[in-house]
Amino acid sequence: MLFKVIFAIFLLIFRKLISSNRSDIMTNKRDVAEEPLGRKSNIEPEKSEVSFLYLSEDDMVDAGVLNAARCVDVMEEAIGLLEDGDFLMGGPYNDAHGLMLYFPKKSKIENFPINNSRDRRFIAMPAYLGGRFHVAGEKWYGSNGNNRRKGLPRSILMVMLNDVETGKPLAYMSGNLLSSMRTGAMPGMAAKLLAKKDAKTLTLLGCGVVNKSCLMSIMTVRPEIEVIKIKGSSPTSQTAINMKKYIEKSYPRVKEVIICATMEEAIKDSDIVSEAISCMDGQWPEVKREWMKPGLLYISSSTFNMEYNSIVDLKKVIDNYGMYENYAEEDDLGYDDKGNRLHTGCMGEDFVYMVEDGLIERDSITQIGQIIRGKRPGRESDDEIILVSMEGMPIEDVAWAYECYTYALVHDIGTRLKVWDKPRAF
Repeated sequence: MLFKVIFAIFLLIFRKLISSNRSDIMTNKRDVAEEPLGRKSNIEPEKSEVSFLYLSEDDMVDAGVLNAARCVDVMEEAIGLLEDGDFLMGGPYNDAHGLMLYFPKKSKIENFPINNSRDRRFIAMPAYLGGRFHVAGEKWYGSNGNNRRKGLPRSILMVMLNDVETGKPLAYMSGNLLSSMRTGAMPGMAAKLLAKKDAKTLTLLGCGVVNKSCLMSIMTVRPEIEVIKIKGSSPTSQTAINMKKYIEKSYPRVKEVIICATMEEAIKDSDIVSEAISCMDGQWPEVKREWMKPGLLYISSSTFNMEYNSIVDLKKVIDNYGMYENYAEEDDLGYDDKGNRLHTGCMGEDFVYMVEDGLIERDSITQIGQIIRGKRPGRESDDEIILVSMEGMPIEDVAWAYECYTYALVHDIGTRLKVWDKPRAF
């Protein structure tokens, strides 16, 4: 009996000690700066308490989300792991871009959401990334073209990271800047690996958020750029004018910034083209072979429309062939009345159709991870014209989210939120 009383008193004291120290546990005062570089994702205490780090957009800025140079390096690391096979994405073949939730054009159900604007959708983009990351995560976002009139961006994105062993949430963070930066970092990586060493002229086809981040990344790897040409919807478009002002303020070493009236004017004499045009489906501006000077690096992030036969002999580089095969299977585009294959607006998907139609061999297409790992050559001559398709993958979101998350841990950024002290349903 005495033993039970003593044990009860001890247990009461122990619980009070745990309660008094719980705030320290929740604020995660572990010195993660001393963690080895190869640390795994689960750096939380091995206890039943579960909490995660919430990072607002301001927190993400403090955590370095806008660090374009670092983002390029992290994307190169992630694509190397893609080539190694040290990753997982959705779909039966682990290479899906994501799972889309589409809305119908009309519905008999009152107040049912319908597709009454550009890009009305939700999409989940899950992935696991290995290497030093060893973490699972997902980008989830909703998109509605009507958001603009409400003072909101078209898409609102959030990213979650989870411990890959237990499933515990590690972080939940604002994803708009993260997504923009990782999207822009991929063309930056392509420019680093594939542009001519003496590249001096850069063209931006499209003046929106995506190409702004592409510009930031490209300029970190090619600071010697002297001329930047811009093609917006028109020479007087506000986005083109704003982009010109941004370049002149942010990159004073650039000698000339030109707003172009036509695609031909923008592409001719350029060494690097970054294409990120926003347009209606099927209205992709046409690009012609005769506009491309020898040695051009043409990087497409969104829309592409070029006559198939004119690009047969050009070098073709992509991020993930399997992803474009998925696109091609989903879209299943046919031919026009003259028997010509219809265009998709996606460079990588067009490459898949060219393989299916016998215009090129599959082996003629290089995955950029093969270049990173030294399995295939990059640029082989200064006259070589190279087409690069970069559409974006969830492993990129996970990689950059992890980098920002670990920086936030080290520098005490963000707010720790509790899920439970002890699971009630266990």
